[in-house]
Amino acid sequence: MKAKETRRTFMAASTATVVAAGAKEHKMKSNELIIRKADERGVAEHGWLHSRFSFSFACYFDPRHMGFRSLRVINDDIIEPGEGFGTHPHENMEIISYVVEGALEHKDSMGTGSVVRPNEVQRMSAGSGITHSEFNPLDDTPMRLLQIWIKPDKTGVEPSYEQKTYLPEEKTNRLRLVASPDGADGSVTIHQNAKIFATIIEPGKQLVKEATPDRHAWVQVVNGKLTLNGQLLETGDGASMEHAETLTFQGLEKAELLIFELA
Repeated sequence: MKAKETRRTFMAASTATVVAAGAKEHKMKSNELIIRKADERGVAEHGWLHSRFSFSFACYFDPRHMGFRSLRVINDDIIEPGEGFGTHPHENMEIISYVVEGALEHKDSMGTGSVVRPNEVQRMSAGSGITHSEFNPLDDTPMRLLQIWIKPDKTGVEPSYEQKTYLPEEKTNRLRLVASPDGADGSVTIHQNAKIFATIIEPGKQLVKEATPDRHAWVQVVNGKLTLNGQLLETGDGASMEHAETLTFQGLEKAELLIFELA
């Protein structure tokens, strides 16, 4: 048990320092679709935790991948049974947890205690400062989640927490808004001019997201296989486009993805 606590403390210290890294985001041409393949991501293996980093995080640093617009972190984490992150601090960050498999137990200094499961979205605004812990409460099943950090448009806000459910039928072959600056359509509210959509695209189905003026897009494939504007994307792949044009998704296998619309 003592060794386990040491690992958790190490990870808490690592995650707390990520925002201090100061480097420029990778420059891209407008309307150019850039693919970030799953096997190009950063890797961390800690025995109890298996992580893939879309952007620089903790011990993984790549000046070409410091984030995209206000999107700072997408960590694809698998946490072994009974393991997790001990109590650690955050401030001035919008933190969104998207559970893919299993369950995530959350406790924080606001007194919140909850379990997040697939088809649920958890949002924590760290604001002026908060501490929390996250664990896999299951005894025999690893859990997988996407840990997402978005830089807020204002600092020092009062910390807050939100958790909502979005059923598969709400997301299948359609865009389901799950996060927005005003809580529109039952989405969780974030302190940033950004929106997150979730969708499940069935094989043979097409989904189109029309262009929005002066907005930028990041697409993260959670599971499955599809094409985006004719380019193949598979589990773990990401894709970005500055001044995003119309995005056309074509299902090849059942695919679940998140689409970030950013200022």
